[in-house]
Amino acid sequence: MKSTNRGYAFLMLLLALAVISLVAASQLQLGLFGQRRLAELQLLEIGSRMDAALASYARLGQGGRPSMPSRMEDLLRDPRFPKLVIRHLRQIEVDPMTGNKAWGVVRSEDGKGIVGFHSLSEQKPLMTFFGSDYAQFKDLPRYADWIFGQAP
Repeated sequence: MKSTNRGYAFLMLLLALAVISLVAASQLQLGLFGQRRLAELQLLEIGSRMDAALASYARLGQGGRPSMPSRMEDLLRDPRFPKLVIRHLRQIEVDPMTGNKAWGVVRSEDGKGIVGFHSLSEQKPLMTFFGSDYAQFKDLPRYADWIFGQAP
């Protein structure tokens, strides 16, 4: 007796593997999308802390002291007060969009002080809605255009 069902089990197995692969690939894409959304929120949070650190540094800049840091590290320990430990920022955090501690620096017109920071990522943002604090970020083409601080 000759079987006409030969090979169907193998074909069904291949079809099942193809379906499982497609589902896994779509879940991976969804996971990467979610991870990038989370990184955007982290970037806004870190940028907000850096903005507050620049404002804190500026508040203590009266009396002939510079109101802008010349280096990022000046926010970690304010060099204007050598006998006091004044920290405007606890640490230089990792840029969640690039994965490293390098940040873009926006300098004052005279080039002496730092007035803002930005990510070095050239990626296009996913976020389209911003609260009033970051309304200026709407429709900007890349994360590197999101400047935190007092833009000149």
